[in-house]
Amino acid sequence: MKVLERKPLSVWRTLNLDGFLVGVPHYPEHVDESYWDRDAERMATAGFNTVRMAEFAWHIMEPHEDHFDFSLFDKAIAGLAKHGIKTILCTPTATPPRWLTAKYPEVLRVDANGRQASHGSRQHCDTTSPVLRRHSQRITRAMAEHYRDNPHVIGWQTDNELNTTTSESYSPSALIEFQKFCRAKYGTIDALNFAWGGDFWATAYQTFDQIVFPQPMNPSFSSPGHVQDYHRFLAFATALFQHDQVEILRATNPAWFIFHNLGGLVDIDFRGQFGQDLDFIGFDIYPFLYDEMRRGGGHAITQAFHLDQCRAYSGNFIVPEQASGLGSQPGFSSSVPEPGEMRRMAMTSVSRGADGLMFFRWRPAHFGAEIYWNGIIDHDDVARRRYEEAKQFASDIRKIEDKLLGTTVRMDIAIAGADFDNQEAYKTYAIGLPSPMQDAAHLHRACYEAGIACGFIHPEDDLSRIKALYVPHWVMWKEEWSKAVEKFVADGGTLILSAMTGTRDDNNHIIRTQAPGKALAELSGVRVHEFGPVSAPGADGLFTGFREGGIGSHQPSPRPAATSASRKYAYTIGNRQLEAGHLYEKLETSADTEIIGRWSDRFLEGTPMLTRSRHGNGQVYYLGTYLTAPLAEVIRELLVSNDVAAPLVQDMPNGVEVSLREGGGRKLLFVLNTEHETKIVNLPAGTDLLTGKAISGATELAGYGVLVIEQPV
Repeated sequence: MKVLERKPLSVWRTLNLDGFLVGVPHYPEHVDESYWDRDAERMATAGFNTVRMAEFAWHIMEPHEDHFDFSLFDKAIAGLAKHGIKTILCTPTATPPRWLTAKYPEVLRVDANGRQASHGSRQHCDTTSPVLRRHSQRITRAMAEHYRDNPHVIGWQTDNELNTTTSESYSPSALIEFQKFCRAKYGTIDALNFAWGGDFWATAYQTFDQIVFPQPMNPSFSSPGHVQDYHRFLAFATALFQHDQVEILRATNPAWFIFHNLGGLVDIDFRGQFGQDLDFIGFDIYPFLYDEMRRGGGHAITQAFHLDQCRAYSGNFIVPEQASGLGSQPGFSSSVPEPGEMRRMAMTSVSRGADGLMFFRWRPAHFGAEIYWNGIIDHDDVARRRYEEAKQFASDIRKIEDKLLGTTVRMDIAIAGADFDNQEAYKTYAIGLPSPMQDAAHLHRACYEAGIACGFIHPEDDLSRIKALYVPHWVMWKEEWSKAVEKFVADGGTLILSAMTGTRDDNNHIIRTQAPGKALAELSGVRVHEFGPVSAPGADGLFTGFREGGIGSHQPSPRPAATSASRKYAYTIGNRQLEAGHLYEKLETSADTEIIGRWSDRFLEGTPMLTRSRHGNGQVYYLGTYLTAPLAEVIRELLVSNDVAAPLVQDMPNGVEVSLREGGGRKLLFVLNTEHETKIVNLPAGTDLLTGKAISGATELAGYGVLVIEQPV
């Protein structure tokens, strides 16, 4: 597997590998050595070319401090290589061994209640700890030196799912590091006091060593600036912890590729040093688990939403862990994919940007906290339907690999995403309102169900390749983004601004000019006269719909905001009247701003709710509220009627999802049946690369069936 030149982070970035990684995470330490050769043989027969190993094996490789023993993994790597299978090794720093936590208890996390983490789980150690960092460097250096010249080790994964179990720590060493972070960021205590609003509630500090953590509700709310900087610190410390390992690995063997596998999206700034250090990013994909944890609307749309959100951080990616069956720990379990569905879910990942995929896991564990988490092989060592589907998927990939690599996912309608500060700013002052991602989910779903190419993009990326950009109430708006979107609109793009966008500065202070700020007000022709909360449709008072903090996060939802009475408002767009949800803005418009929709009752009656202004060859819509599902459908229809976007496949039946990967003079249309019933799909002309058959017009698509159609360019 050859590593190509690494390009800057962008949603349009392709993977810098010359082949598609197909395989499994593998734990040879969990079974007797007598199983190993048969395992490797069956992997090769399935068409796998790679395994990932050792992420939880620090105690085996360093049973005592400074005493290293790599013999188990030496044998396992050599045995796999005999069958043509390469190995990705992991730094095992998610699970420091007991001798380390016993001798250096200061490395253990401390929660907000002062409880020190116990050995016996994972991610029990504090990545902000200088002591843990030193030991992380030791084991990484020892592994790197030992495998420096091993031709069967092709790359590395740093740690495992950083910050997924928890990201926060309130330990004494973390406090010292937080104080150092604040001193480096602000330079003077006066600058910090200004940023955190120290004159409010007398929260000012006299010196940096007086700074404390913003502990939640202890006894009341902390300053949003204080909270934001704490999470900026956690992201900074996480990146630094990983950077230690990356430096060692790159210096030891520059030919290795390096990535990380993300399970959640909490307290990691992908666009910062964390992502810039890596060749590419990996995202672990568990569609049933995420949908059920978030009380979502179906695992197929949840998976697509997750993948599109992830791709905005880094461009194309790999999936180091793709669900193969039941997922469980003692406190939860997920549904099980039906026959054919595991392959379909894997191909959905590919259709939305994956250039490598590994099914979790080769065989299930017989002990520990995941004994009922399925693998490709069953507990009795028999290969059944999951093995056959994985084998079929590997065969599918070999048929499309040459045409797939080097392509990116098409987007016509894009949603602003992948910005760490805006994700955090919402959480610092949620007031029971939906997050930007909760808001964005409505438009994404409306486009997904209509088969329109929709995804997420950061405003710093190339906007010329999209047709419309929706900004879901990003309260922090940078001046350089205004210049980029002004050019995007002037060149013919459509910009849609949501309520509350551009209302705070980097310190979480409310801006001192009328919202949405000078640049966006001039661009949109709108200024906000006043705003206030509105009850969610069908609810009394404000609410939050699903878990915040990133997909896969275990953080609880914010508490609903209290309201003295249920206030409801409606608006009219065209001949439709809809119930408003969450928030209203009373808008003032310039003379040349067109009013598309108006508030239709109470004191807002007749005032603008949805506006449009022309700018160069494009247009800017301003939406004086948050999205609801019906409003998102109206926005989608508005864009379609204005020829901004069109479905990739016309008259697509429910349950069929489509995605287009294109580039290098190639177009690959993925058509996937997410349901068990056979569907009839009317398809454009092309060749199905999986069967070699010509496709055109009405086509039967079996339950959980997959088509990859190469279209004429």
